[in-house]
Amino acid sequence: MGDRDARRQAVVTGASAGIGAATARALAEAGFAVHLGARRLDRLEEVTAGIAGIGAKATAATLDVTSSESIEAFVASCPETIDLLVNNAGKALGRDRLEDSTDESWQGMWETNVLGLVRVTRALLPRLRRAEHAHLIQLGSISGFETYVGGAGYTASKFGVRALTKTLRLELLGEPIRVTEICPGLVETEFSVVRFDGDREQADAVYQGMTPLTAEDVADAIAWAATRPPHVNIDEIVIRPRDQATSSDVYRRGGA
Repeated sequence: MGDRDARRQAVVTGASAGIGAATARALAEAGFAVHLGARRLDRLEEVTAGIAGIGAKATAATLDVTSSESIEAFVASCPETIDLLVNNAGKALGRDRLEDSTDESWQGMWETNVLGLVRVTRALLPRLRRAEHAHLIQLGSISGFETYVGGAGYTASKFGVRALTKTLRLELLGEPIRVTEICPGLVETEFSVVRFDGDREQADAVYQGMTPLTAEDVADAIAWAATRPPHVNIDEIVIRPRDQATSSDVYRRGGA
């Protein structure tokens, strides 16, 4: 893209649904031109159409963060200068205890949540460096500093995200690039449906008797962090539902 318009350019991964889609909309409303990536192009196009409906600028391209070839093609479709990268793509697979877990589930989570983040950041960092002021926002989780039974694979990957984010903050010190981690608690999206391999009943049980966060709640925090003055870095935001105190301590009404 040769034309650098007045709007700041944002790239959001995993933007076809949930927090990613809500973040794309929130950033568009905040004045960013957004470029979205995810595996499901049809869903991405629905998101971009909705953003276009509010008079904002949005483009989309297929992105699989586990594939170097896909990332290369996606980066080629991105603006030459990027002001904001939101690394949102991530997933959880299963709730098996460590002794019952499989290499396949661990590899699936680490390939997406950790190595995918590394690959995308590495590929887009040169374009962030072209901006006068840039910002890198990572979607972490309270599972990046709290553990729970049956969550070893996912929490380990999110601990990894936390370590990567803190390392990047050190490595980019002195450059005009802010680094932020957003750490949500329970958010009701497609996340749990994917985690439980499409079992809607099991996914719904995660939120039974309590009021979880919505994707829009998290997107609002992301947009707020992204719109602070360029000399202000929000290191991290921990955002939980009122009904949740820790990863495993949740207040449920009606004895649920």
